[in-house]
Amino acid sequence: MRPIPTRARAFTAAAAVGVVAASGAVAVATSASAAAGCRVDYSVNQWNTGFTGNVTVTNLGDPISGGWNLKWTWPGSQTVTQAWSATVTQSGQNVTATNPSWAASLPTSGTANFGFNGTWSGSNTAPASFTLNGTVCNGSTGGPSSSPSTSTSPSTSPSTSVSPSTSTSPTTKVDNPYAGAKGYVNPEWKAKAESVSGGSRVSNNPTAVWIDRIAAIEGTDGSSSNGSMGVRDHLDAALAQGAGYIQFVIYNLPGRDCAALASNGELGPTELPRYKAEYVDPIAAIQADAKYKNLRIINVIEIDSLPNLITNTSGQAGGTAMCDTMKANGGYVQGVGYALQKLGALGNVYNYVDAAHHGWIGWDSNFGPTADIMLQAAQASGNVKNVHGFITNTANYSALREPFVQPTTTVGGQSVRQSKWVDWNQYTDELTFAQAFRTKLVSVGFDSGIGMLIDTSRNGWGGSARPTAASTSTVVDTYVNESRIDRRIHAGNWCNQSGAGLGERPTAAPASGIDAYVWVKPPGESDGSSTLIENDEGKGFDRMCDPTYTGNARNGNSMSGALAGAPISGAWFPAQFTQLMANAYPAL
Repeated sequence: MRPIPTRARAFTAAAAVGVVAASGAVAVATSASAAAGCRVDYSVNQWNTGFTGNVTVTNLGDPISGGWNLKWTWPGSQTVTQAWSATVTQSGQNVTATNPSWAASLPTSGTANFGFNGTWSGSNTAPASFTLNGTVCNGSTGGPSSSPSTSTSPSTSPSTSVSPSTSTSPTTKVDNPYAGAKGYVNPEWKAKAESVSGGSRVSNNPTAVWIDRIAAIEGTDGSSSNGSMGVRDHLDAALAQGAGYIQFVIYNLPGRDCAALASNGELGPTELPRYKAEYVDPIAAIQADAKYKNLRIINVIEIDSLPNLITNTSGQAGGTAMCDTMKANGGYVQGVGYALQKLGALGNVYNYVDAAHHGWIGWDSNFGPTADIMLQAAQASGNVKNVHGFITNTANYSALREPFVQPTTTVGGQSVRQSKWVDWNQYTDELTFAQAFRTKLVSVGFDSGIGMLIDTSRNGWGGSARPTAASTSTVVDTYVNESRIDRRIHAGNWCNQSGAGLGERPTAAPASGIDAYVWVKPPGESDGSSTLIENDEGKGFDRMCDPTYTGNARNGNSMSGALAGAPISGAWFPAQFTQLMANAYPAL
């Protein structure tokens, strides 16, 4: 069994808190400028003797360059144990937060956000005041330079006002972030969808934004397949739309997608420090901006990562050396744990971890071990509550329901489980699998309130090939092949599948235990290129995307079932989008 990553240990009150930044030491801030002023928004989410703090500081004066620090004094026995997006040190009751190396400047009206975990006893009263580079933050410019003030009466609870410039308003996460909220429509995807005849019928559905490389955080010049908008651009656009929620895919682990080549990433297997400092930290800093506090930010965390450590290592059919490496070095578990920690600490952010699909981990040999390794990753984050739920079928094609082929179905006295298609799997569709896997996850230690998502963007399987009744055959393989909704050649086929269609439209709370049906994989974005295409995004060529490929051990040596003429992963594939609309179920 691979070791569980070491959790961050608690520091004493006089010790420095670990840095969550590209490097340890950063420049000490210069003194405040003549026209100085600042505002601090401070909120906490507390439990028993622990709490998470979230701090946003806004510079109201002249631009600050060369670094900044924010200081405060605890009125009680609070101790910071862990921090992110700032270097936080504590001596007695005095705390100093210093900028990370990648955010040393604060322009006029610019904001910086950081968070921390801590312990408390007696009461968790908020600080009476804060100073930015020596200037008291009182919500205006021209304030005096001084040490942290203690003249303001301390608040009696984390939800009361503590000064004219500082307020505490702990955010209570809702049970289902999709319920009663309008989803963000990505204008880049919308434009692509409407460029295809008939696309306007579905172009107003919310889809997820994939952050699949470091450059995607700030956005590109528009020459890449993923367009030009960055994370902040999308968040601002969501506010402009009046959206209630926005969905991102956090997808850039070191050694990404160890069992396939089409979606390999830019980071090598040993580049976990870069993943943390150059990828997760900047995303967390942007999502933590106070201007987005009323927007529910939903993060789908690292698809295809943790299940690969169960099914695609040595000893498994088709196991790969890269998956062995990522299992041995702990990069996936530690990386997922870090992302969960940084993003889960934000009061309006909801993390859903990818949980593969029934055709991947539906067998008993995979079902429990996959739940266990997900728990390891959650524990590595410091708190399993950093996981709000899980998502199945991300970017996949497994049918939502199989009305005629269930594990309990028998044909001529034989269980359909022994058919070549089902292959002794305990599940035949995503809905029953997701509900059962949720129960398993709770049983191993996850919160009983977790919800599941199912990606229905391409699992409709409508059109003329969709069965409307069960087969009358008494031969089990014939019965299954004539009755199943999923029309793939093999349930292990995953790349640009021929015959696929749009599935259920994004819907909140559609079934017990299911938070939503979602379109996380934007319909019409390729899974991978049909032939080798050179690119600067680190994406390779996988034969499973080649329509002439005759398969491997993982798909029963079957044809790939992939469409021809596909571009690299994430690029727009109009022919696929046309097919998905034609085969939509429910029909358009």
